[in-house]
Amino acid sequence: MATQPNFRWSNPASTMSGAAFDEGLRRHMLRVYNYMGLGLVITGLVAWFVGTTPALYVPIFSSPLQWVIMFAPLAFVLFFSFKINSISAGAAQAMFWAFCAVMGLSMASIFLVFTGASIARTFFIAAAMFGVMSLYGYTTKTDLTKFGSFLIMGLIGVVIASVVNIFLGSSVLQFSVSIIGIIVFLGLTAWDTQTIKEQYAESAGAEANQKLAVFGALSLYLSFINIFQMLLSLTGQQE
Repeated sequence: MATQPNFRWSNPASTMSGAAFDEGLRRHMLRVYNYMGLGLVITGLVAWFVGTTPALYVPIFSSPLQWVIMFAPLAFVLFFSFKINSISAGAAQAMFWAFCAVMGLSMASIFLVFTGASIARTFFIAAAMFGVMSLYGYTTKTDLTKFGSFLIMGLIGVVIASVVNIFLGSSVLQFSVSIIGIIVFLGLTAWDTQTIKEQYAESAGAEANQKLAVFGALSLYLSFINIFQMLLSLTGQQE
């Protein structure tokens, strides 16, 4: 499971007129969702290809290489967090596509455990839940910032419990982590969407907006992936 990156921006506030700002915001959010959607396509294709090709998944998941692949997405997220202000928009976008491919490798094992129909069903359920919460985050007038610290605390707890359970293998702990994790990541979806919307007003210039869109897509992508994985662990039908 990859964690949410902790992004902070310090660009000056936008001076655009109301109509121009609204149109710019609409294009910006569309770019964010397009990046996220394409990232999910890359992840899904890589996971499916590797998970259905014995010549690839056997050497990966029967050797210590599986641990490298399992924790590689976390390394990517940490790198993003530390390099956010120093890399270019083009480099950020290239790294995002690479990250999505690596995440696909780490998720390939779901095709060895769960049926294809179960994976597809869970994907659409996760997409519906994500869509509702993201729409709420975009349209609500409520300031969700006050919930941010609680969501981050919940995220940290879920990550720690998930890592511990890798070694314990407790079904009860896994069930609890999945339930709490779904709630946390649904909350993060709304919070991140509102944050992306608000950060756009603080950005300045095409380069900053493009980079902001990439990091916004990464945040939403991670929430969706985690919702999907935790739903699958709860409701997925095994082979």
